[in-house]
Amino acid sequence: MAALKGITVDQATDFMRMVAPKPRTQKVKLEKARGRVLAEDVLATRDQPPFNASAMDGYAVVDLITDEALQNEPLTVVGESLAGRRFKGDLIAGEAVRIFTGAPVPEGANAVIIQENVDRQSSDLSGDLIFVQPDGWASKSDNIRLRGGDFKVGDVLLEAGQILDPWALSLVAAAGYDKVVVRKKPVVAILSNGDELVRVGDKPKSDQIFESGSHALIALIEQWGGKAKFIGAAGDSVKAIHKAVKNVKADLIVTIGGASLGDYDLVKPALEQLGLQVDFTSINIKPGKPTWLGNLEDGTRVLGLPGNPASAMVCAQLFLRPYIEAALGRYEPRPMLNAKLTAALPANGPREGWLRAVMTHDDKGQLRVTALRDQDSSLVTVFAKSNALLRRPSDAPAVKTGDLVSVLPLERLL
Repeated sequence: MAALKGITVDQATDFMRMVAPKPRTQKVKLEKARGRVLAEDVLATRDQPPFNASAMDGYAVVDLITDEALQNEPLTVVGESLAGRRFKGDLIAGEAVRIFTGAPVPEGANAVIIQENVDRQSSDLSGDLIFVQPDGWASKSDNIRLRGGDFKVGDVLLEAGQILDPWALSLVAAAGYDKVVVRKKPVVAILSNGDELVRVGDKPKSDQIFESGSHALIALIEQWGGKAKFIGAAGDSVKAIHKAVKNVKADLIVTIGGASLGDYDLVKPALEQLGLQVDFTSINIKPGKPTWLGNLEDGTRVLGLPGNPASAMVCAQLFLRPYIEAALGRYEPRPMLNAKLTAALPANGPREGWLRAVMTHDDKGQLRVTALRDQDSSLVTVFAKSNALLRRPSDAPAVKTGDLVSVLPLERLL
């Protein structure tokens, strides 16, 4: 089938989702699981806490509040209960056990009196005694964390598809798991292309620039849940590109540059030697029209991004991210926000536009958005300032200051 040309943004997104590998699983140690996507529900294997535990430092007692006459009598301290070292034995009326926060409540006890409400004295004849201050008695279950109060055996603590953030990891650890089953990260290999590029740390010639696109892509791929693998920066040579890509093991190869139709756009000719079949050759988008998708003879998918930083990063946000999320089994369309324009924009042309922009809140909490003045796709500084992409539909009419427009927030977090 002939390759498609000029498909819509939505069609390109659907393509990326469809060609993503089905989610695969692996078991990893808990300390390696931060940011991973759960592949199986996490079930509680025991109650938490697994016993009635004291919520305060004080004294465990048999509640006597219903018998006011007994409340004036001293209680004999018969032992201690510490966290990790319980009091062994049953407590009866007239006795108390010194107890500390987190310690198991003794059998027979049903309340904990906080230590501030107790006077303790020692007697050679009867051992330590405590006197509960007036109004210091606790009701049943006071200051006790009941068994299973956090979760009970069999409870679903986390569902498959959830990301294991630090709080989720704490819950998994509290349930006693040292390993979890997670979705395997899709491997994304990155190849930069162009004689004009020199790696950071090397000395550029007067007609060269530093290669920067791979650094952003690696960070984004890792942030979105994939595993990035930089395979180098190839010059404008079919032989060099072919050599760089040959034998690469990855789910997806992302090439940066060489995506257009110029004399030195050699990525497709080089990959044709590896059996390249192209699904689509361009997208009706600005920036990023030359973005293309194909697959090699061995089944490896290839996403070709333009060389200009803005084009590459916009298309990575819109098309590479859905691929990674689909491979992790957690793709959902990203919600667009409505924001008021701070400055008018002219009518848009036939290509769907995605403008780098800054989104803020006004003093009333309403979203406002400013399209950055210079949208040249070669500018790195403009993307570094932006925290959103402002969507302009194809052939959209001019919009005035204060009009609502659709905005896609960018996650500017590590």
